[in-house]
Amino acid sequence: MTTPFNPTWLPQVVAIAQQAGEAIMAIYAQETFAVAAKSDDSPVTAADMASHHVIVDALAKLTPNIPVMSEEAADIPWATRRQWSQYWLIDPLDGTKEFIKRNGEFTVNIAFIDHHQAVAGVVYAPVLAKCYYGAKGLGAWLSQGGELVDLASQVPPVPKVPRVVGSRSHVSPGLADYLASLGPHTLLSIGSSLKFCMLAEGAAEIYPRLGLTSEWDTAAAQAVLESAGGAVINHATGLPLAYNQKETILNPYFIATAKHWQIN
Repeated sequence: MTTPFNPTWLPQVVAIAQQAGEAIMAIYAQETFAVAAKSDDSPVTAADMASHHVIVDALAKLTPNIPVMSEEAADIPWATRRQWSQYWLIDPLDGTKEFIKRNGEFTVNIAFIDHHQAVAGVVYAPVLAKCYYGAKGLGAWLSQGGELVDLASQVPPVPKVPRVVGSRSHVSPGLADYLASLGPHTLLSIGSSLKFCMLAEGAAEIYPRLGLTSEWDTAAAQAVLESAGGAVINHATGLPLAYNQKETILNPYFIATAKHWQIN
């Protein structure tokens, strides 16, 4: 028998994400660091692994009976994973390419999945010192510089044309067609899960992802955005993006929208 997400976990997971961010920044501060290639040719650094170990070890202490899936330890058989009704889904360093470029646009992502839904999430951007977090039924917040912003209660002004956010490192062929169908808009490029977070804080309206992502790339930020009143919709079905329903960990194409744009 499973239990709902425990609200007392949220501040503890925020602290875990910040500890992982400290481990990342210790390596980021080095003059040089090694970059290796995974089997899919995506890059991995010591910072990815340092963050992974901090998060996995801390979650094992916080919730010893809840499994964890990390991008850096994803070789969990589907026969095992399909039996999970709840689990932690983490991307220890989302935006490794941005980390390597040293542009600061990378994040630590920790999500809690309950019956295929991302119900809680923390997204921490250590260089920007911005932490976004939220949970369904509780709300969503941005912590920065000692200030706490209630994202769920904000009502940003609706712009005349939408601000669209897209990937800085992954440009998909289908995006041009989507943007043409959208009509007038402005396009902003930013790395990692910060694109969702810009929607959550009212800094943009639409994030169309018509290219491949993995489930750990989206879960934490989806939970934040949805807890703030936004939406992340499967482009093919019109249903919310769901998790752990198939052997592959690749997401379908999706469209994310801010709360204030949905009501326009």
